[in-house]
Amino acid sequence: MPHLLSEFPLRDIALPNRIGVSPMCQYSSVDGYANDWHFAHLAARAVGGAGLVFTEAAAVSPEGRISPQDLGAWSEKHFEPLARIARFVDPQGAIAGIQLAAQRLQDRAGRGAGLITAKPPRGLGPAAQRRCRSTARPPAPGYASRQPSARRIEMPASGYPQDPP
Repeated sequence: MPHLLSEFPLRDIALPNRIGVSPMCQYSSVDGYANDWHFAHLAARAVGGAGLVFTEAAAVSPEGRISPQDLGAWSEKHFEPLARIARFVDPQGAIAGIQLAAQRLQDRAGRGAGLITAKPPRGLGPAAQRRCRSTARPPAPGYASRQPSARRIEMPASGYPQDPP
């Protein structure tokens, strides 16, 4: 019988134990960048003994975010702060992981996807909220009248979303 604290082989890596921290939205990024909040959150889980520590979903395009405050992975620069986290997590004995989010993730996020949170998250004031790009989500009747409306996602036969002209 497997034990919670026993090593777990996963392809060509071995997790030190079977404790994993699943991706959790933090709604704390500005322009898609990880910051000190992400560092403290994930470092604490690694220091606490988790064998696998995942970031929240990192969108591969600005429009693919669930909210404007989500992590980004559409620029090489987005990986610099994530590399800092990985460098800290590794000596703690944990494996760092990242969940990549594509446009279709919003389909599963529901009508609330793309909304700016009612209370600005840590470090995201009104000026940063204005800089956030719009996100796209499936069309639906008004979800929250005080929130900005999202543009409709057009899905061609290829299955990849296209920006409107």
